[in-house]
Amino acid sequence: MRSLDLSRHGITVADVRRNLAPAELYAEAIRIDARSAIADSGALIAYSGDKTGRSPKDKRIVRDPASEHDVWWGSVNLPIDDETFQINLERAKDYLNTREFLYCVDAYAGWDPQHRLKVRVICSRPYHALFMHTMLIRPTKEELADFGEPDAVIYNAGRFPANRRTHGMTSKTSIDLSLESKEMVILGTEYAGEMKKGVFTMLNYFAPKRNILSMHCSATADRDTGSSSLLFGLSGTGKTTLSADPKRLLIGDDEHCWSDTGIFNIEGGCYAKAIDLAPETEPDIFQALRFGAVLENVVYDEESHHVDFHDTSITQNTRGAYPIDFIRNAKIPCVAGHPTDVIFLTCDAFGVLPPVSRLSPAQAMYHFISGYTAKVAGTEMGITEPQATFSPCFGGPFLVWHPMKYAELLAEKIHEHKVNVWLVNTGWSGGSYGIGKRMKLSITRGIIDAIHSGALQKPPTAADAVFSLDAITSCPGVPADVLVPRDAWADKVAYDVTARKLAGLFAHNFRQYLDKVTSEVALAGPSE
Repeated sequence: MRSLDLSRHGITVADVRRNLAPAELYAEAIRIDARSAIADSGALIAYSGDKTGRSPKDKRIVRDPASEHDVWWGSVNLPIDDETFQINLERAKDYLNTREFLYCVDAYAGWDPQHRLKVRVICSRPYHALFMHTMLIRPTKEELADFGEPDAVIYNAGRFPANRRTHGMTSKTSIDLSLESKEMVILGTEYAGEMKKGVFTMLNYFAPKRNILSMHCSATADRDTGSSSLLFGLSGTGKTTLSADPKRLLIGDDEHCWSDTGIFNIEGGCYAKAIDLAPETEPDIFQALRFGAVLENVVYDEESHHVDFHDTSITQNTRGAYPIDFIRNAKIPCVAGHPTDVIFLTCDAFGVLPPVSRLSPAQAMYHFISGYTAKVAGTEMGITEPQATFSPCFGGPFLVWHPMKYAELLAEKIHEHKVNVWLVNTGWSGGSYGIGKRMKLSITRGIIDAIHSGALQKPPTAADAVFSLDAITSCPGVPADVLVPRDAWADKVAYDVTARKLAGLFAHNFRQYLDKVTSEVALAGPSE
């Protein structure tokens, strides 16, 4: 055991187990957590209790004079005062100090040594320690010996609730962040993803201050040339699946930064959805969920310990976390040069957006700020038809600055490095959900391959008057009859009605940004 003195953080527990190896954390988890188990694949099975997903309504940021004019206050960033933060921090420390022993993970966020953040995680569950050992960048023995003081500290006391009578609390869950002290407190939720996204939120504040664009996207690189591309997209659009491309090198599946020298992954691991996971459809991810990985909230057979990835009786948000080097085509270190292509993925369940369009700089800003996809009918209670979802910069819950801050940085870098920008619809064709069909993965992969090969640099296009897009009408390996959405619909009148409906939703959503954008950007999207 490698114990660490944490008294400078207000932690008085003598036995602090620092940076334990996965095998040690497995043993601890099986000994301490009654429900933990080892899957037949070798992954550690763990459970997060009542909370099986993030709690965005319980996230708070300290309103401090030093940063309050930077923060985009509202439904994403809810304020608390420093006194409330200190009360919750004290509550977390009080709980942690009652433990017989604790776990500490010291690791990095950011593969570029010039820009990485030293992160310290203090927690009481081995599952949480293994998760962050996986998701952060693991230091070498020499780096750990010379780690020094961390840049940011996470106090995970998730088994202990917040006091609802504390000013500013709305439930027993509270995830609080101080930008000034770079401290994060977790109370009332054991969902491990809160730690991961807490680190990302910090970088979403500090990176733009140094002219670095922090991004919620996946990234790959060409095996021969090393040129990179970025894939943005909300949940269900295929961001993780499409980044697991055996023809290319994986830089990362979820969080990146774009600096003056190129791009780099923030994380040392991947956190993939596990629902309906199968070796036939996602072989790279499936094989990565082995010894050293964490399977979260899955159902397994108690005799064979075989995981049923189709069973959602605990949650639909089953997850698997694994080190990025478990992916055979991962590029280590996870850095690359400036992108040649930026791809916005959208799962349009209305079935009216073209499968692929090339965007102008103004259109790129418009669609980046919009961050559109659609929820499919039947996936949530009360949803009976496709429902448009807009998340600015394809990562709204994790933004700290106003979306325009990130959009302006993106526009600057696209202009400086002459980057191509594309809108790719991975959703429905020939009709909305229930009438048309979901775009085959082979079609989307064919489009992405054509983008990367340069085959779409000067293709024929057809103007889409409703969405102000130029739909590409010829793509190698992709049937021409799906490339123009209206042509794929049997009922043209129904298409026109549905397209106008979605265009109106775009325009309505974008009104909240009109006071911050130029007229060129405002006019680059659909019109009502």
